[in-house]
Amino acid sequence: MFFKRKQYDVLKKLLDDRQVIVLTGMRRVGKTTLMQQLFDELDSDNKAYFDMENPLEQLIFDEVDFNNIWHNLKQFGIVKEGKAFLFIDEIQLAPHVVKAIKYLYDHYDVKFMVTGSSSFYLKNLFPESLAGRKFIVELYPLDFEEFMVFKGLPLPVAHTFKEKASLKSKVLFEKYKMYYKEYLEYGGFPQVVLAEKPEDKKRLLRDIFTSYFEKDVKSLSDFRHINGFRDLILLLMKRTGSKLDISKIASVLGLSRPTVYSYLSFLEQTYFVSLVKPYSGSIDKELGGAAKVYICDSGFVNMFAKVDEGNLFENTVFNDLKTSGKINYYQNRSGSEIDFIFPEKSIALEVKNKAIKQHVQKLERLSKTLNLNEYYVISKEFSQEQNVILAMNL
Repeated sequence: MFFKRKQYDVLKKLLDDRQVIVLTGMRRVGKTTLMQQLFDELDSDNKAYFDMENPLEQLIFDEVDFNNIWHNLKQFGIVKEGKAFLFIDEIQLAPHVVKAIKYLYDHYDVKFMVTGSSSFYLKNLFPESLAGRKFIVELYPLDFEEFMVFKGLPLPVAHTFKEKASLKSKVLFEKYKMYYKEYLEYGGFPQVVLAEKPEDKKRLLRDIFTSYFEKDVKSLSDFRHINGFRDLILLLMKRTGSKLDISKIASVLGLSRPTVYSYLSFLEQTYFVSLVKPYSGSIDKELGGAAKVYICDSGFVNMFAKVDEGNLFENTVFNDLKTSGKINYYQNRSGSEIDFIFPEKSIALEVKNKAIKQHVQKLERLSKTLNLNEYYVISKEFSQEQNVILAMNL
């Protein structure tokens, strides 16, 4: 069955452009499925799909003279006389193919779409020689809107935060709240969402985590303290939504500060964590204070860390917000905080289990001191208060 991801329409339009499309993200977020859908619906006979996990398909591009690749493609019905479409899955498994892509792109009318499982590795795979020739699209686990599409019960959609705040219905809230509880507990990896039994969901979460650790961490990194890296992941899960004290973390794990920083960089660039920095009051400047950490999927957090309900909820909200723009957090000297700020949109967001009028008023006061134009409290429970957005409507 076809479940439409938000990136589908963007990618479909990009197929008409000249640039190489690079679809990247964590393992098991649905990159291959999405690319296969686009391939199947493409109205062209001059197209082919290749999986670089197959060594024989890697050989198609393994030519000293790249012009000879057309001879290999001919057996798949591809001709160079018209526009050709080549879809290549798991490009990181065949780095030599990138040089062939560049040559064919520069000399022939051929459109490439490729997938890769790690931005960390793809930055090296697609160097500056491909600058201006590629368009990168990132895919994440499902947000709640997509989650409900996968459940066959699409939600009403609002596009601005102001519209989301007005989209409150007690009837719809009661109808969907059990689904949001499931989303909080098991997260948004497509296979996990589609699994019906709790034991199957848990098994898949363990399998996805193992796959990340075995295929991304061990194959892409040269970390000497692999056990220390594993322990850092588990520690970060327990501290999701919290500020990171690098010196304390290094001491607890018996690692150096530079090592912890390098591990965090790898985790961020392979989409496992997101680091949110303090708000400076300027969209052009970031403060150097402690970053807050969020985990890519709340199913992982709930499975391996068992954090409190508030931190799990905040992590889920962050993952539903992170594609909407740059995010910071704010804390003043007296300790008053704003969970999320979109500096480029001048919007403040505070996360509460059940929003009340006092939460809105406090956020309004803080937002005005920072000259922020809009402010909303995100609530897990139903609330009719103005400037409150129900979490399931994000």
